[in-house]
Amino acid sequence: MSPLGPIDPSPYQGTEMFHEANSPLHFNVLSFWQWAFSDLVTNATRGVLAEYLVAQALGVAKDRVREEWAPFDMVTANGIKVEVKSAAYIQAWQQKQLSRIIFRVPMTRAWNKHTNRQSNEARRQADVYVFALLAHADQRTLDSLDVCQWEFYVLPTSALDGRARSQHSITLPSLKKLAGDPVGYRVLRAAVAQAAGQQRSAQ
Repeated sequence: MSPLGPIDPSPYQGTEMFHEANSPLHFNVLSFWQWAFSDLVTNATRGVLAEYLVAQALGVAKDRVREEWAPFDMVTANGIKVEVKSAAYIQAWQQKQLSRIIFRVPMTRAWNKHTNRQSNEARRQADVYVFALLAHADQRTLDSLDVCQWEFYVLPTSALDGRARSQHSITLPSLKKLAGDPVGYRVLRAAVAQAAGQQRSAQ
């Protein structure tokens, strides 16, 4: 048997029908998406949504498919490697109080889909980190689709590597000390470009 190379998926349109051999069934890919991903508050899906919002802001979402096990979440047209982390005050489950915001930022060993091997060195793979916080704190009016309810904190990776405190996670107060005020969706691209410049200067 010859080696099986990596699969490079193409975007579905949503209208593609499930079928039994050549006989169409009564449901399509859109119905699968609705069934699987309509809860945009739950942690796993919110994380993917945060990546999508950043990809849209950076202009790299069109005609591309998210790669789940890539060493970083996306790369811009200018070659900036970006990692996205998400958090929220309001969760999908019963809460006694709003969640404390902590982002996990561990070093990782990059996995290469072409070789199916991990690198020997653990490090941060991206040039820039975007911390996407669904900052709205009123459950009655929470709307994950409203980019005005999100805050984005942008850091060059060197700022995380240079921290004296935990290298595994960062709290919101610590993040604010490093990144300053959050930026909005429409200026996120400029903020990422600025952080990438800072990363290049630090190398």
